[in-house]
Amino acid sequence: MLTDFDAYPAWNPHVRRVVGRPRVGGRIAIHTRPPGGRTVVMRPVILSWTAPHELRWRATFVSRALFSGEHGYRLEEIAPGRVRFVQDETFSGWLVPLYARARLASTRLGFAQMNEALRTRAESEAANPGTPVAAVGATS
Repeated sequence: MLTDFDAYPAWNPHVRRVVGRPRVGGRIAIHTRPPGGRTVVMRPVILSWTAPHELRWRATFVSRALFSGEHGYRLEEIAPGRVRFVQDETFSGWLVPLYARARLASTRLGFAQMNEALRTRAESEAANPGTPVAAVGATS
């Protein structure tokens, strides 16, 4: 589900599109659109990729000293047939205060909406294996 990037537009209200094939050291294009915000395209470097369990990347603006954001998704098995989704993000650099004022609240809300849409999608797929899942929380 997290590694099926082609399906993101159907269910993910925040990360609207991912282009490319992740490989450690490579780049992908990530299109995000937080609630009430405009689409931003990042081209981060992949730091870790273990499908379907983990994806971690770092996006940098000009230089890591100016602005850098490291983001990760991880699935952890907590019991047979049960997983926990862990998402984290760390920002660093001189522009972090500006980013915090301009975009951090909407970014957090966008990822919270993504988390909820992912949970709804996963629970629906678990309850109805093999049945296509309708779009959840997605907007164009």
